[in-house]
Amino acid sequence: MASESQNWVFMVTAQTPTNIAVIKYWGKRDETLILPVNDSISLTLDPSHLCTTTTVAVSSAFHQDRMWLNAKEISLSGGRFQSCLREIRARACDVEDENKGIKITKEDWAKLHLHIASYNNFPTAAGLASSAAGFACLAYALGKLMDVKEDESQLSAIARQGSGSACRSLFGGFVKWIMGKEDNGSDSLAVQLADEKHWDDLVIVIAVVSSRQKETSSTSGMCESVETSLLLQHRAKFHAVCLDTSPPIFYMNDTSHRIISIAEKWNRSEEAPQVAYTFDAGPNAVLIARNRKAATSLIQRLLYYFPPNSDDLSSYIIGDKSIAKDAGINGIQDVEALPPPPEIKDNIPPQKYKGDVSYFICTRPGRGPVLLSDSSQALLNGETGLPK
Repeated sequence: MASESQNWVFMVTAQTPTNIAVIKYWGKRDETLILPVNDSISLTLDPSHLCTTTTVAVSSAFHQDRMWLNAKEISLSGGRFQSCLREIRARACDVEDENKGIKITKEDWAKLHLHIASYNNFPTAAGLASSAAGFACLAYALGKLMDVKEDESQLSAIARQGSGSACRSLFGGFVKWIMGKEDNGSDSLAVQLADEKHWDDLVIVIAVVSSRQKETSSTSGMCESVETSLLLQHRAKFHAVCLDTSPPIFYMNDTSHRIISIAEKWNRSEEAPQVAYTFDAGPNAVLIARNRKAATSLIQRLLYYFPPNSDDLSSYIIGDKSIAKDAGINGIQDVEALPPPPEIKDNIPPQKYKGDVSYFICTRPGRGPVLLSDSSQALLNGETGLPK
Protein backbone atom coordinates (compact mmCIF):
# COMPACT_ATOMS: atom_id res chain seq x y z
CA MET A 1 0.00 0.00 0.00
CA ALA A 2 1.80 3.10 -1.26
CA SER A 3 0.96 5.97 1.06
CA GLU A 4 3.33 7.64 3.49
CA SER A 5 0.49 9.00 5.61
CA GLN A 6 -1.62 6.66 7.71
CA ASN A 7 -4.48 9.18 7.82
CA TRP A 8 -5.69 8.86 4.25
CA VAL A 9 -9.34 8.11 3.51
CA PHE A 10 -10.54 6.89 0.12
CA MET A 11 -14.29 6.89 -0.46
CA VAL A 12 -17.13 6.99 -2.97
CA THR A 13 -20.81 7.94 -2.69
CA ALA A 14 -23.65 6.36 -4.66
CA GLN A 15 -27.39 6.81 -4.95
CA THR A 16 -29.78 3.96 -5.74
CA PRO A 17 -33.55 3.99 -6.29
CA THR A 18 -36.13 1.76 -4.71
CA ASN A 19 -38.45 -0.46 -6.73
CA ILE A 20 -41.96 -1.81 -6.43
CA ALA A 21 -42.81 -5.27 -7.74
CA VAL A 22 -45.79 -5.62 -10.06
CA ILE A 23 -45.24 -9.37 -10.36
CA LYS A 24 -43.94 -10.49 -6.99
CA TYR A 25 -41.89 -13.25 -5.57
CA TRP A 26 -43.34 -14.55 -2.34
CA GLY A 27 -41.38 -17.49 -1.02
CA LYS A 28 -37.81 -18.77 -1.29
CA ARG A 29 -36.37 -22.09 -2.29
CA ASP A 30 -33.14 -21.18 -0.45
CA GLU A 31 -33.30 -18.87 2.56
CA THR A 32 -29.53 -18.29 2.87
CA LEU A 33 -28.87 -17.42 -0.77
CA ILE A 34 -32.33 -15.81 -1.14
CA LEU A 35 -33.41 -17.79 -4.19
CA PRO A 36 -37.08 -17.26 -5.11
CA VAL A 37 -39.70 -19.77 -6.15
CA ASN A 38 -40.72 -17.66 -9.18
CA ASP A 39 -39.55 -14.85 -11.44
CA SER A 40 -40.62 -11.31 -10.58
CA ILE A 41 -40.92 -7.98 -12.39
CA SER A 42 -40.67 -4.53 -10.82
CA LEU A 43 -40.86 -0.85 -11.65
CA THR A 44 -37.98 1.33 -10.50
CA LEU A 45 -39.14 4.61 -8.92
CA ASP A 46 -37.69 8.07 -9.40
CA PRO A 47 -34.75 8.47 -6.97
CA SER A 48 -35.61 12.17 -6.65
CA HIS A 49 -38.46 10.99 -4.45
CA LEU A 50 -37.41 7.57 -3.08
CA CYS A 51 -33.77 6.54 -2.86
CA THR A 52 -30.88 5.44 -0.70
CA THR A 53 -27.61 7.36 -0.59
CA THR A 54 -24.56 5.42 0.62
CA THR A 55 -20.97 6.50 1.21
CA VAL A 56 -18.33 3.78 1.60
CA ALA A 57 -14.82 4.58 2.78
CA VAL A 58 -11.59 2.67 3.33
CA SER A 59 -8.53 3.66 5.34
CA SER A 60 -5.57 1.98 6.94
CA ALA A 61 -6.53 3.94 10.09
CA PHE A 62 -9.87 2.13 10.45
CA HIS A 63 -9.80 -0.63 13.08
CA GLN A 64 -13.04 -2.45 12.18
CA ASP A 65 -15.88 -2.42 9.71
CA ARG A 66 -18.57 0.02 10.87
CA MET A 67 -21.91 1.19 9.49
CA TRP A 68 -24.36 3.99 10.21
CA LEU A 69 -27.96 3.89 8.93
CA ASN A 70 -29.88 7.17 9.05
CA ALA A 71 -27.17 8.56 11.38
CA LYS A 72 -27.40 5.68 13.89
CA GLU A 73 -24.67 3.06 14.12
CA ILE A 74 -25.85 -0.48 13.43
CA SER A 75 -24.17 -3.87 13.61
CA LEU A 76 -22.58 -5.41 10.52
CA SER A 77 -22.42 -8.87 12.09
CA GLY A 78 -25.54 -10.14 10.32
CA GLY A 79 -25.10 -12.82 7.71
CA ARG A 80 -26.60 -10.74 4.91
CA PHE A 81 -24.21 -7.84 5.43
CA GLN A 82 -21.31 -10.23 5.69
CA SER A 83 -22.30 -12.00 2.46
CA CYS A 84 -22.23 -8.72 0.53
CA LEU A 85 -18.92 -7.63 2.02
CA ARG A 86 -17.33 -11.02 1.42
CA GLU A 87 -18.51 -11.33 -2.17
CA ILE A 88 -17.40 -7.82 -3.17
CA ARG A 89 -14.01 -8.13 -1.44
CA ALA A 90 -13.42 -11.40 -3.30
CA ARG A 91 -13.80 -9.52 -6.59
CA ALA A 92 -11.81 -6.41 -5.64
CA CYS A 93 -9.11 -5.13 -8.00
CA ASP A 94 -6.12 -2.81 -7.72
CA VAL A 95 -7.17 0.80 -7.01
CA GLU A 96 -5.02 3.92 -7.23
CA ASP A 97 -5.67 7.55 -6.32
CA GLU A 98 -2.71 9.53 -7.66
CA ASN A 99 -3.85 12.80 -6.07
CA LYS A 100 -3.75 11.27 -2.58
CA GLY A 101 -0.79 9.01 -3.28
CA ILE A 102 -2.85 5.91 -2.48
CA LYS A 103 -2.42 2.55 -4.13
CA ILE A 104 -4.45 -0.41 -2.88
CA THR A 105 -3.71 -3.83 -4.32
CA LYS A 106 -6.40 -6.46 -4.60
CA GLU A 107 -4.63 -8.43 -1.85
CA ASP A 108 -4.84 -5.40 0.49
CA TRP A 109 -8.64 -5.32 0.52
CA ALA A 110 -8.88 -8.39 2.75
CA LYS A 111 -6.85 -6.58 5.45
CA LEU A 112 -8.47 -3.14 5.23
CA HIS A 113 -11.59 -2.07 7.11
CA LEU A 114 -14.55 -0.11 5.82
CA HIS A 115 -16.80 2.64 7.10
CA ILE A 116 -20.29 2.78 5.58
CA ALA A 117 -22.96 5.44 6.00
CA SER A 118 -26.40 5.07 4.43
CA TYR A 119 -29.46 7.30 4.39
CA ASN A 120 -33.00 6.65 3.12
CA ASN A 121 -35.07 9.67 2.11
CA PHE A 122 -38.22 7.67 2.93
CA PRO A 123 -39.34 5.53 5.93
CA THR A 124 -37.17 2.50 6.70
CA ALA A 125 -38.65 -1.01 7.15
CA ALA A 126 -42.17 0.34 6.64
CA GLY A 127 -43.02 -1.62 3.51
CA LEU A 128 -41.55 0.77 0.93
CA ALA A 129 -38.64 -1.46 -0.17
CA SER A 130 -36.00 0.36 1.87
CA SER A 131 -33.92 -2.82 2.20
CA ALA A 132 -33.99 -3.24 -1.58
CA ALA A 133 -32.59 0.23 -2.20
CA GLY A 134 -30.18 -0.13 0.74
CA PHE A 135 -28.49 -3.38 -0.23
CA ALA A 136 -28.44 -2.42 -3.91
CA CYS A 137 -26.70 0.83 -3.01
CA LEU A 138 -24.26 -0.99 -0.73
CA ALA A 139 -23.28 -3.49 -3.43
CA TYR A 140 -23.03 -0.80 -6.10
CA ALA A 141 -20.96 1.60 -3.97
CA LEU A 142 -18.61 -1.13 -2.74
CA GLY A 143 -18.18 -2.33 -6.32
CA LYS A 144 -17.13 1.16 -7.41
CA LEU A 145 -14.85 1.62 -4.40
CA MET A 146 -13.03 -1.65 -5.09
CA ASP A 147 -13.21 -1.34 -8.89
CA VAL A 148 -14.88 -4.70 -9.41
CA LYS A 149 -15.35 -5.64 -13.06
CA GLU A 150 -18.77 -7.29 -12.78
CA ASP A 151 -21.65 -5.61 -14.63
CA GLU A 152 -24.95 -4.61 -13.01
CA SER A 153 -26.54 -8.04 -13.58
CA GLN A 154 -23.62 -9.79 -11.92
CA LEU A 155 -23.66 -7.26 -9.07
CA SER A 156 -27.38 -7.88 -8.67
CA ALA A 157 -26.65 -11.50 -7.71
CA ILE A 158 -24.57 -10.13 -4.81
CA ALA A 159 -27.13 -7.51 -3.76
CA ARG A 160 -29.75 -10.29 -3.81
CA GLN A 161 -27.95 -12.01 -0.93
CA GLY A 162 -28.66 -8.97 1.23
CA SER A 163 -32.28 -8.48 0.22
CA GLY A 164 -33.97 -10.37 -2.59
CA SER A 165 -35.65 -7.34 -4.14
CA ALA A 166 -32.36 -5.43 -4.03
CA CYS A 167 -31.23 -7.14 -7.22
CA ARG A 168 -33.95 -5.27 -9.13
CA SER A 169 -32.74 -1.83 -7.94
CA LEU A 170 -29.52 -2.18 -9.96
CA PHE A 171 -31.47 -1.03 -13.03
CA GLY A 172 -33.95 1.68 -13.94
CA GLY A 173 -37.32 1.23 -15.60
CA PHE A 174 -38.87 -2.23 -15.75
CA VAL A 175 -36.70 -5.00 -14.33
CA LYS A 176 -37.01 -8.79 -14.20
CA TRP A 177 -35.48 -10.92 -11.48
CA ILE A 178 -34.82 -14.31 -13.05
CA MET A 179 -35.38 -16.98 -10.41
CA GLY A 180 -32.65 -19.23 -11.82
CA LYS A 181 -32.23 -22.96 -11.46
CA GLU A 182 -28.68 -23.43 -10.18
CA ASP A 183 -28.30 -24.49 -6.54
CA ASN A 184 -25.53 -21.92 -5.98
CA GLY A 185 -27.72 -19.05 -7.24
CA SER A 186 -25.30 -18.02 -9.99
CA ASP A 187 -28.13 -17.62 -12.51
CA SER A 188 -30.56 -15.89 -10.14
CA LEU A 189 -30.05 -12.26 -11.16
CA ALA A 190 -31.74 -9.17 -12.55
CA VAL A 191 -31.99 -7.91 -16.12
CA GLN A 192 -33.53 -4.73 -17.48
CA LEU A 193 -36.63 -5.26 -19.62
CA ALA A 194 -37.13 -1.60 -20.58
CA ASP A 195 -35.66 1.67 -19.38
CA GLU A 196 -37.52 4.43 -17.54
CA LYS A 197 -38.42 6.24 -20.78
CA HIS A 198 -40.28 3.23 -22.21
CA TRP A 199 -43.57 4.26 -20.53
CA ASP A 200 -42.61 7.62 -19.12
CA ASP A 201 -46.14 9.00 -18.80
CA LEU A 202 -46.91 6.54 -16.02
CA VAL A 203 -47.53 8.19 -12.67
CA ILE A 204 -47.17 6.29 -9.40
CA VAL A 205 -49.06 7.42 -6.30
CA ILE A 206 -48.15 5.73 -3.01
CA ALA A 207 -50.66 5.96 -0.21
CA VAL A 208 -48.57 5.70 2.94
CA VAL A 209 -51.02 4.11 5.34
CA SER A 210 -48.31 3.50 7.91
CA SER A 211 -44.69 4.66 8.05
CA ARG A 212 -44.00 2.59 11.18
CA GLN A 213 -41.72 -0.40 11.04
CA LYS A 214 -43.59 -3.53 9.99
CA GLU A 215 -44.68 -5.89 12.74
CA THR A 216 -44.06 -8.83 10.38
CA SER A 217 -40.82 -8.64 8.37
CA SER A 218 -40.71 -9.75 4.75
CA THR A 219 -38.46 -12.66 5.68
CA SER A 220 -40.79 -13.88 8.43
CA GLY A 221 -43.83 -13.46 6.22
CA MET A 222 -42.30 -15.47 3.40
CA CYS A 223 -41.18 -18.24 5.72
CA GLU A 224 -44.69 -18.47 7.14
CA SER A 225 -46.16 -18.65 3.62
CA VAL A 226 -43.78 -21.39 2.48
CA GLU A 227 -44.40 -23.44 5.62
CA THR A 228 -48.18 -23.10 5.80
CA SER A 229 -49.63 -22.30 2.37
CA LEU A 230 -51.02 -25.24 0.38
CA LEU A 231 -51.49 -22.94 -2.59
CA LEU A 232 -47.94 -21.55 -2.85
CA GLN A 233 -46.91 -23.68 -5.83
CA HIS A 234 -50.04 -22.60 -7.71
CA ARG A 235 -49.47 -18.96 -6.74
CA ALA A 236 -45.95 -19.09 -8.20
CA LYS A 237 -47.30 -20.43 -11.51
CA PHE A 238 -50.05 -17.79 -11.49
CA HIS A 239 -47.45 -15.02 -11.17
CA ALA A 240 -45.88 -16.08 -14.44
CA VAL A 241 -48.87 -14.85 -16.44
CA CYS A 242 -50.74 -12.27 -14.33
CA LEU A 243 -50.15 -8.97 -12.59
CA ASP A 244 -49.97 -9.68 -8.88
CA THR A 245 -51.93 -7.12 -6.88
CA SER A 246 -52.51 -8.87 -3.59
CA PRO A 247 -50.26 -8.52 -0.54
CA PRO A 248 -50.28 -11.22 2.12
CA ILE A 249 -53.31 -10.80 4.33
CA PHE A 250 -51.29 -10.08 7.48
CA TYR A 251 -50.00 -6.83 5.89
CA MET A 252 -53.34 -5.35 4.85
CA ASN A 253 -55.67 -3.28 6.99
CA ASP A 254 -59.04 -1.60 6.53
CA THR A 255 -57.53 1.42 4.79
CA SER A 256 -55.66 -0.84 2.33
CA HIS A 257 -58.96 -2.53 1.43
CA ARG A 258 -60.74 0.81 1.00
CA ILE A 259 -58.08 2.10 -1.39
CA ILE A 260 -58.37 -1.07 -3.48
CA SER A 261 -62.15 -0.71 -3.53
CA ILE A 262 -61.93 2.90 -4.74
CA ALA A 263 -59.53 1.94 -7.55
CA GLU A 264 -61.62 -1.02 -8.66
CA LYS A 265 -64.89 0.93 -8.62
CA TRP A 266 -63.31 3.64 -10.77
CA ASN A 267 -61.90 1.09 -13.23
CA ARG A 268 -65.30 -0.57 -13.61
CA SER A 269 -66.89 2.75 -14.48
CA GLU A 270 -64.50 3.43 -17.36
CA GLU A 271 -64.21 1.88 -20.83
CA ALA A 272 -60.56 1.01 -20.08
CA PRO A 273 -58.85 0.61 -16.69
CA GLN A 274 -57.23 3.84 -15.53
CA VAL A 275 -55.18 2.58 -12.60
CA ALA A 276 -53.43 -0.58 -11.47
CA TYR A 277 -52.43 -1.23 -7.89
CA THR A 278 -49.92 -3.31 -6.01
CA PHE A 279 -48.29 -3.46 -2.59
CA ASP A 280 -44.83 -4.01 -1.28
CA ALA A 281 -44.52 -6.03 1.93
CA GLY A 282 -46.73 -3.69 3.93
CA PRO A 283 -50.13 -1.97 3.98
CA ASN A 284 -49.02 0.98 1.83
CA ALA A 285 -50.89 0.93 -1.48
CA VAL A 286 -49.00 1.68 -4.70
CA LEU A 287 -51.34 2.95 -7.43
CA ILE A 288 -50.07 3.20 -11.01
CA ALA A 289 -51.99 5.61 -13.25
CA ARG A 290 -51.74 4.98 -16.99
CA ASN A 291 -50.97 8.63 -17.77
CA ARG A 292 -50.92 12.08 -16.23
CA LYS A 293 -54.59 12.76 -16.96
CA ALA A 294 -55.57 9.59 -15.10
CA ALA A 295 -53.20 10.57 -12.26
CA THR A 296 -54.96 13.90 -11.70
CA SER A 297 -58.32 12.10 -11.51
CA LEU A 298 -56.80 9.56 -9.13
CA ILE A 299 -55.39 12.14 -6.73
CA GLN A 300 -58.76 13.93 -6.68
CA ARG A 301 -60.48 10.68 -5.67
CA LEU A 302 -57.90 9.85 -3.04
CA LEU A 303 -58.06 13.31 -1.48
CA TYR A 304 -61.86 13.24 -1.53
CA TYR A 305 -62.00 10.00 0.46
CA PHE A 306 -58.83 10.55 2.55
CA PRO A 307 -58.48 14.27 3.36
CA PRO A 308 -55.57 15.35 5.56
CA ASN A 309 -55.86 15.77 9.30
CA SER A 310 -54.34 19.25 9.16
CA ASP A 311 -54.28 22.21 6.79
CA ASP A 312 -50.67 21.47 5.83
CA LEU A 313 -51.12 20.07 2.33
CA SER A 314 -47.40 20.49 1.50
CA SER A 315 -46.45 17.61 3.80
CA TYR A 316 -49.49 15.51 2.84
CA ILE A 317 -48.60 15.31 -0.85
CA ILE A 318 -44.87 14.93 -1.40
CA GLY A 319 -42.66 14.01 -4.34
CA ASP A 320 -43.99 15.39 -7.63
CA LYS A 321 -46.37 18.05 -6.31
CA SER A 322 -47.28 19.18 -9.82
CA ILE A 323 -49.76 16.27 -10.09
CA ALA A 324 -51.92 17.87 -7.40
CA LYS A 325 -51.62 21.31 -9.02
CA ASP A 326 -52.74 19.86 -12.36
CA ALA A 327 -55.72 18.41 -10.50
CA GLY A 328 -56.63 21.90 -9.26
CA ILE A 329 -55.47 21.17 -5.70
CA ASN A 330 -53.47 24.13 -4.37
CA GLY A 331 -54.66 24.26 -0.79
CA ILE A 332 -56.90 22.63 1.79
CA GLN A 333 -59.86 24.69 0.51
CA ASP A 334 -59.58 22.87 -2.83
CA VAL A 335 -59.67 19.49 -1.06
CA GLU A 336 -62.77 20.49 0.87
CA ALA A 337 -64.47 21.61 -2.37
CA LEU A 338 -63.90 18.34 -4.23
CA PRO A 339 -67.17 16.83 -5.54
CA PRO A 340 -67.99 13.14 -5.10
CA PRO A 341 -66.47 10.96 -7.88
CA PRO A 342 -68.92 10.47 -10.78
CA GLU A 343 -68.99 6.69 -10.33
CA ILE A 344 -71.03 7.20 -7.16
CA LYS A 345 -74.53 6.65 -8.49
CA ASP A 346 -76.73 7.26 -5.48
CA ASN A 347 -77.39 10.48 -3.60
CA ILE A 348 -75.98 9.24 -0.30
CA PRO A 349 -72.69 11.02 0.43
CA PRO A 350 -69.93 8.41 0.78
CA GLN A 351 -68.03 8.15 4.02
CA LYS A 352 -64.71 9.96 4.27
CA TYR A 353 -61.69 8.68 6.19
CA LYS A 354 -59.87 11.74 7.41
CA GLY A 355 -56.45 10.92 8.84
CA ASP A 356 -56.40 7.25 7.76
CA VAL A 357 -53.60 7.94 5.26
CA SER A 358 -50.38 9.47 6.65
CA TYR A 359 -49.41 11.08 3.34
CA PHE A 360 -49.17 10.49 -0.41
CA ILE A 361 -46.02 10.22 -2.52
CA CYS A 362 -46.36 11.11 -6.21
CA THR A 363 -43.55 9.81 -8.39
CA ARG A 364 -42.68 8.31 -11.78
CA PRO A 365 -40.48 5.59 -13.32
CA GLY A 366 -36.83 6.24 -12.49
CA ARG A 367 -33.24 5.52 -13.48
CA GLY A 368 -30.81 3.06 -11.96
CA PRO A 369 -27.92 3.74 -9.53
CA VAL A 370 -25.34 6.47 -10.08
CA LEU A 371 -22.17 7.75 -8.44
CA LEU A 372 -22.35 11.20 -6.82
CA SER A 373 -19.23 13.20 -7.59
CA ASP A 374 -20.10 16.21 -5.43
CA SER A 375 -18.19 15.72 -2.17
CA SER A 376 -20.81 17.77 -0.31
CA GLN A 377 -23.25 14.88 -0.85
CA ALA A 378 -20.96 12.40 0.92
CA LEU A 379 -22.25 11.14 4.27
CA LEU A 380 -18.78 10.59 5.72
CA ASN A 381 -16.11 13.17 6.50
CA GLY A 382 -13.33 13.01 3.93
CA GLU A 383 -10.65 13.52 6.60
CA THR A 384 -11.85 11.21 9.39
CA GLY A 385 -14.13 8.74 7.63
CA LEU A 386 -16.76 9.32 10.32
CA PRO A 387 -20.34 10.55 9.80
CA LYS A 388 -20.65 14.27 9.13
